[in-house]
Amino acid sequence: MKPQKKKRSVKEKIVFIIFCLLVLIAVPAFALAGGPFGAPAPLCQDDSGLHTSAGYWFGQTKYKKPSGVLMRQNQIYSEAGYAIKKYGDIYVRVGASDFKITDAFASLSAATVTNKNDFNDEANVFGTLGVKGFYPVNNVFGLGMFMQGTFYFGNVRDKVYGIETGEPFALELKLKNLWNISGGFGLQISAPLGIKLYAGTYGYYTEATVYPRVNIAGLPFSSGREKIKSKTNWGGYTGLYAPLGKGFGLNVEGQYSERLSAGVAVTYTY
Repeated sequence: MKPQKKKRSVKEKIVFIIFCLLVLIAVPAFALAGGPFGAPAPLCQDDSGLHTSAGYWFGQTKYKKPSGVLMRQNQIYSEAGYAIKKYGDIYVRVGASDFKITDAFASLSAATVTNKNDFNDEANVFGTLGVKGFYPVNNVFGLGMFMQGTFYFGNVRDKVYGIETGEPFALELKLKNLWNISGGFGLQISAPLGIKLYAGTYGYYTEATVYPRVNIAGLPFSSGREKIKSKTNWGGYTGLYAPLGKGFGLNVEGQYSERLSAGVAVTYTY
């Protein structure tokens, strides 16, 4: 006689549906590269529990205007989260990031010469809030959804020096209210040795307000206030989670949307 397959209770299905609804509304929309999404399944040793991690993320974002502007970031961060049964996860991430914006000071006018083309700033603090929902279809396959928002607390700024029509100038370019919000769906496959392979698609939106102090002919940003927004709002991601033993694990992930972003994190479950 074949053993009967255990059916999921109505209560378990209701819990999953409720958590998915919370995923859709829990992250505020006022929350550049948002960082890793992680495996769809909650990170815990038992049904529920606390988890922490430390990681590095290299992110790239292209913006609509000015044409060709590309922002690159190197992030280091620490994360703490709590897994709710096997259906959900809530996490908070705090870290620091540098910024490089290519050709932010590149002159398009023969009358203007600058001492550099790229914008650079260091060590800006950011915070990320995220939620996940997960449904294990069986012991191998699972479906998940997530939403996360990132906000940068300080102003990002850099200065450029040059000559405009024979007169020297100094210009400070400042970025304020940098934020990002992402959401997506993923498929997870549980492999031998506790390894989890995952991939999915996501949508995102990122925005910042740019403040050049003066207007210099030929430079991409004019004086006043201008918003810059992400050029592409969709992408794909894939990753791998591997347990290392004694509660530790390794997560490697890559994302692609116009440009490749990738990172690695060491996790610990309590």
